[in-house]
Amino acid sequence: MAENKTTKKTGSSKGAVKTTRQQNAEKGFTASSTLAGNLQAVLVDLLDLAIQGKQAHWNVVGRNFRDTHRQLDEIIEDARTFSDTIAERMRALHAVPDGRSATIAKTSSLPEFPAGEVSTTETIDLVTARLEAAVGTARDVHDAVDEEDPTSADLLHAIIERLEQFAWMVSAENRSPAGR
Repeated sequence: MAENKTTKKTGSSKGAVKTTRQQNAEKGFTASSTLAGNLQAVLVDLLDLAIQGKQAHWNVVGRNFRDTHRQLDEIIEDARTFSDTIAERMRALHAVPDGRSATIAKTSSLPEFPAGEVSTTETIDLVTARLEAAVGTARDVHDAVDEEDPTSADLLHAIIERLEQFAWMVSAENRSPAGR
């Protein structure tokens, strides 16, 4: 592939540097491969959570259908928003997010969602497990992310807080009061 020779001068007139369009125009912090990989792991789980949430949303049946259906929409919306936030953070750090379906299928930590109709009771348990898996990934990479980039770790805090809240709220559907 031929290199684009378009150049632009940057800096002062003394020692001006020429850059090509293939180079990043931005300056600043660049993610290490470890940081990029950790953020990629979170991204993939969030994308898979949104996809699996939609699968559950379309195929849930049974008691409390409407409430479960609506709650799944909330989870899907937040998972999509968080995945976009993580992907854009990666780009800001000069990393390249990979949200292709093959990448998600190959690298997600979430178990596969079953095909066909699923009862509300089973859906609650399946979605809770997927929320907890996504939280597990975010928690697993958190300390390494925080060490290299506290700003990205702040994003993980918000994701963990919201997904743990969803896991608690969703799982409460199938619980009985303690000690009864």
